[in-house]
Amino acid sequence: MNATRNSLGLAIAAVLAAGCGAKAHEKAEDVRPVRSMVVGQTVGSVGAVYPGEVRARHESKLGFRAGGRVAQRLVEVGQYVKAGQVLMRLDPEQEVLRNTSAAASVDSARSRVEQDRVDLARTEQLFARKFASQAELDNARLALAQSEAQLTSAQAQKDIASNQRGYTELRADRAGVVTAINAETGQVVNAGQPVVVVAADGDREVVVSIAESRVSELRDAKRMTVQLWAHPGKTYLARLRELSPDTDEVTRTYAARISILEPGPEVRLGMTASVHTPDVEGARALRLPLTAIHQSDGQPRVWVVDARTSRVAPTPVRLGAAERDTVLVSEGLAEGDVVVTAGANLLQKGQKVKAVGAKS
Repeated sequence: MNATRNSLGLAIAAVLAAGCGAKAHEKAEDVRPVRSMVVGQTVGSVGAVYPGEVRARHESKLGFRAGGRVAQRLVEVGQYVKAGQVLMRLDPEQEVLRNTSAAASVDSARSRVEQDRVDLARTEQLFARKFASQAELDNARLALAQSEAQLTSAQAQKDIASNQRGYTELRADRAGVVTAINAETGQVVNAGQPVVVVAADGDREVVVSIAESRVSELRDAKRMTVQLWAHPGKTYLARLRELSPDTDEVTRTYAARISILEPGPEVRLGMTASVHTPDVEGARALRLPLTAIHQSDGQPRVWVVDARTSRVAPTPVRLGAAERDTVLVSEGLAEGDVVVTAGANLLQKGQKVKAVGAKS
């Protein structure tokens, strides 16, 4: 009997001990270690970077003022040219013929004027002796006036033909570098067709393409700098000179031209450049590392740690400009909030966390 009672007591004790262990196990909670930071405001924003290409401030697309066949091409791409230097020549044969025809027309008109003057003088003498009527005298004067007008017209046509002969030579309108040639010897070109492009000496600019959402930040930027890929250690001050009012038909972006204020000889055409705007928003803002952001239902969120309970709650935020490994948060957080910066994708709502290596 006593042995039975002892066995029953041991069994009850074992059951009670097992129940207490289960309850202790149920009370144990998984506390996940995370990295966090205390959010603080910084002056300005993260900034923005726009890639572009170095171009000349002035580019001349030159074409002949008369059509014809290209007889000579006297320059190459990349060649430096002076103002007034001959770049191309057209075949002058057609213009020579025009000049010859115009000169002949002038000679003919001049002969007609001389003949009409003689006729008018003779008619005036006959009229004075009553051998010619007033109508004949008037006709002689009218004929002279018409022939003089034809002489003036013929001389003007000769001058035009002479000028057009000069149009067979294409000259540089300013000193610079030839960046493109669009016609070769033997090719027939039309009047005004661009055949040579010359990038003028002097000012240099960076041409960039801006997305619709970033036009305002570029326009409102208080300071700009330019860096060249070939010279990463040097920075040039810059300013926005021109912003296109309409988008490109293909890329749907806005073209902007950023003037380099003091370009040196190392700034060459066609170089790859980056335009930096360190203060695109110009207001006090909150900055977080990109690792603190996670997406939920298409909405960017961060995990905010409750200082009293050490539990996390997902908080939707509105993001601004991003640069490298940081992002600007414009809405959703307040200064002093504790935000998880590493391990955000492994957390659940209400989970208890332990900060490891927290920073402010």
